[in-house]
Formats: sequence, C-alpha cells, structure tokens
Amino acid sequence: MGQLLAGAPLAAKIHDEVITLVTAMKKRYGRGPVFCVAQVGDSKEASLYVEFQKKIAAKLGIECIVRTLPEMVKQEEVIAEIHALNNDASINGIILQLPLPVHLNTARIQANIAPHKDVEGIHPENLGRIILKNAGFTPCTACAVMELLQQTGVAFSGKEAVIVGHSGIVGKPLALMLLDKLSTVTVCHIGTTQAGNLEKHVRSAEILVVAVGKPNLIKGEWIKPGAIVVDVGITCIGGKVAGDVEFEAAAKRAAFITPVPGGVGPVTVAILMRNVAQAARLQCSKEKQ
Repeated sequence: MGQLLAGAPLAAKIHDEVITLVTAMKKRYGRGPVFCVAQVGDSKEASLYVEFQKKIAAKLGIECIVRTLPEMVKQEEVIAEIHALNNDASINGIILQLPLPVHLNTARIQANIAPHKDVEGIHPENLGRIILKNAGFTPCTACAVMELLQQTGVAFSGKEAVIVGHSGIVGKPLALMLLDKLSTVTVCHIGTTQAGNLEKHVRSAEILVVAVGKPNLIKGEWIKPGAIVVDVGITCIGGKVAGDVEFEAAAKRAAFITPVPGGVGPVTVAILMRNVAQAARLQCSKEKQ
C-alpha cells in the first residue's frame, strides 16, 4: 500500500507561515490583508465554497469581503466592478468565483484583474511569467501539486511526468513548472484518449497528475509500481466524493498517492491565503515608499 500524501499537514505548515506574515504586517502597517470575492449569482455550490474561504481566512487573520452580482449582470458591469476593486487601496486581492454564467466571457473578465491583486494567478501576465521563470502569483492548484510532490523528497530531474488534463490553470502551468525541474513531461488530453493512447502514457508515469473531473478515469492497474500519484479531480456521485483515479487499486501500486477529498484541496486554499498575505505585504510596502 502506497503512503498517503495528505494535504492537511502541508496546509497547516502554510497556515503557520501566513499567520506569521499577517502578524508582522499588522504590527508594521497597522492593518491586515483584505481580499474580495466577486461572485455572480448565488448558486449553492459557489456560496458554500465562498463560506469555506471566509472561514479559513478568519482563522488566519485575513478579512474576506464578498461582492455578489445578479445572475444576469452584463459583462461590462462585471468588468466595472473588477476595475473598482483594482482601484480600491483597501483591497489587496481579488478572486473571481467560478464558474460564471454562460453569457459572460470568463477569460476577458479575468484579464481585467490587476496582476498585483491576482491572488489566483490567472491573469495572462502572471501565467506568462511562469515561462520566463519569473513567476509572480502562480495558479494555486498547480502550485499545490508542486508543493505536495516536493513533500515526497522526489528528485524531479529525469523523471517521467505525465499530466492528464491540459487546463490553463492546472495542466499547462504545471507542465511548465515540472519542465523547470527537468522532468520529462507528457501532457494528455481528449485527443490522447481519442487516439487510444491514454493508458500507454499513464503506465509510463513515474509522476502522475490527473486533473480532469471524470471519476475513476484512470484505472488502478495502469499505475506504474512506485509512482507518485496526485489526483486533482473531485466529483460527487450519489452523495460520495470520487477522484479521477481508482484509489484503492492505485494505492496498492503507487509509492505515494493523494486522497480525495483531503489531498490537493486544503493545500490549494492555503496557498491562496498565502498569496493574499504576500500581495498585501507588497502593496503596503510600496505605499510606505
């Protein structure tokens, strides 16, 4: 049975870092970090996640403000709200709660967030800086995966790393981050599956990261013995939560494997809070200059 790569211990360490940052900031500048969640509509799932963020933020001494816009708001109105938050010196970080209603252009709205307040790492400038090895804020989930992998003590150089899923906030930035560690990186996607090659690539992976959102897509028997498996996917089925990897079978073959839930998720939120604290510190420092 592989070793469980749980997120809670790492998240707790990051929480301690954030508390130290926030305490020092309050002492020096007389204020703590503040971030705003821009939410369109009031879906139950989105609202629950926002409440979770508020709970974690409060625990760390960070203030979370929520701006809720109506479901059928016009795109120009959302962008205007983002610009107002950009220009509000009391707001250090901006989160655009996803998914947005289908009539809104998510990428266009994200591109209007000021890069220095983009604590999710989704602005084109922050994404582009990953290529230049001059990262500002990196996408929180991709960063969480890297920090979990580092907990294993693995030597990245030369490892066969396979990423299943090529989203702009997980798969693609993660591929660049692993390339910087000199891993040999393969990115699989729907084209890989349609060509019948997904199993072949997964079987070769010494480091496997799956971020698709299709429960049990990756069969346990495909896992290379001794591999490190990070499962980013999370789907609710009949009241139960499942990842993208067949956990029980995969755990028998992997050296390390993340649980779902309790793996990547807690670390992602912790990194988000760390980004907020770091953004606040940088902004306060510039104000004092």
